[in-house]
Amino acid sequence: MPAGYAGTPRPLMVMLHGCLQDGYDFAAGTRMNTLADTRGFLVLYPEQGTLYNSADCWNWYLPGNQYRGAGEPAVIAGMIGWVKSTYAVDSARVAVAGLSAGAAMANIMGCTYPDLIRGVASVAGVMYQGATTAAGGVNAMSYGSVYDPNGRGATCAAEMGKSRHAMPTLVFQGSADPTVNPVNATQTLTQWAQANDLADGTDNNDPDDTPDATVSGTACRAYTRFDYRTAGGTTRLQRYSVTGMGHAWPGGSSAGTYTDPCAPDASTLILNFFGF
Repeated sequence: MPAGYAGTPRPLMVMLHGCLQDGYDFAAGTRMNTLADTRGFLVLYPEQGTLYNSADCWNWYLPGNQYRGAGEPAVIAGMIGWVKSTYAVDSARVAVAGLSAGAAMANIMGCTYPDLIRGVASVAGVMYQGATTAAGGVNAMSYGSVYDPNGRGATCAAEMGKSRHAMPTLVFQGSADPTVNPVNATQTLTQWAQANDLADGTDNNDPDDTPDATVSGTACRAYTRFDYRTAGGTTRLQRYSVTGMGHAWPGGSSAGTYTDPCAPDASTLILNFFGF
């Protein structure tokens, strides 16, 4: 909980670590606890265990973990429920962010528990149901998913059911990632564009996966940000392509693993986008 927490409802950020990480490592690398103290929000770090995956990866590629009410999504949802029953949480501002396998699971959480999740940030992840077997997961990471992102967006919207709503989404990807092929970022963006388009029940390309604005910048790595807006002008999705970055959390601290301190500060960008 943030410094000075006194029971006033606060936003909640759910942080899903990548393979070969745990919550402590992820907290150090993303600096999210420091930001929580400064901005006054709560942070939850669910952890995978070696009993369930030898590399501590979330098993995002297994069908048993891709639907509401079972598997790892249900466990994470239960943790969110516990936090909400124990602390004062602003239910309108609960977001999930993840790295790699954690990003793939963040995409799953947005599709399966939209009643809990109000925003998704995917860093070097794979789209919802981008694979349905372990071998397919490896293939998707290496070459991109064999499934149609628009189709997976429609599946995501259907999985949301009666709790379907617009899901603000951020996607980050390094152009030199040797672990997750950058095509996964564009597939994830397309999947969420379609899911957002269908949030009102109508398939009318509002929004779509064609950027409405492109902004280039430099931290100490160059990056390009793509903005995707609704017809009303709301920026619903953003995608960041970071030139030369590998498999890492952009702008993270070297106190944690899989970070690139030279890239734009993903943690701050995520919090700003979600209004934390």
